[in-house]
Amino acid sequence: MANQATFHGGGEHGQKRQDRMTFGEVYAQHFRFVWRSLRRLGVPESDAADAVQDVFLVVHRRLPEFEGRSKITTWLYSICFHVARDRRKLAHMRRRAHDDEPLLDCADDRADVGAQAERRQAIELLEVILDELPLEQRAVFTLFELDGMGGEEVAELLDIPLGTVYSRLRLA
Repeated sequence: MANQATFHGGGEHGQKRQDRMTFGEVYAQHFRFVWRSLRRLGVPESDAADAVQDVFLVVHRRLPEFEGRSKITTWLYSICFHVARDRRKLAHMRRRAHDDEPLLDCADDRADVGAQAERRQAIELLEVILDELPLEQRAVFTLFELDGMGGEEVAELLDIPLGTVYSRLRLA
């Protein structure tokens, strides 16, 4: 039997509609979201593939328990958050060489070499600064500033009060 979860959504005339989503569908539809979330939460490019695998192992194990009370992306982000936190703890215990891959993509074929070098330096500085933030503040900051989400969207995704979103933004 395939690993499935039931997702509830409003049907016509207030009726409940139930959709079954398999693990394969969750993986296919949300892989990029999971990858991007982990990177923005501080998982280095060199560890991202393993972290994505960790997230989807949890998803595979817990998908039947997902009741659809929140958006699937909220649930996935929560798993990403915990995986990233655990990996940060491990990274502090065993420092690695600095990751070559920046938080944001630098490739712009039209930009000159000098502009690319400046952009790479700015991104590396951003990564250093973000690495200093507690994970809770980093999550809010990256969703708000880098992903362009509004405060209410961030609050819903992280399942925290709106005031907490703005408080963490101020602290960041």
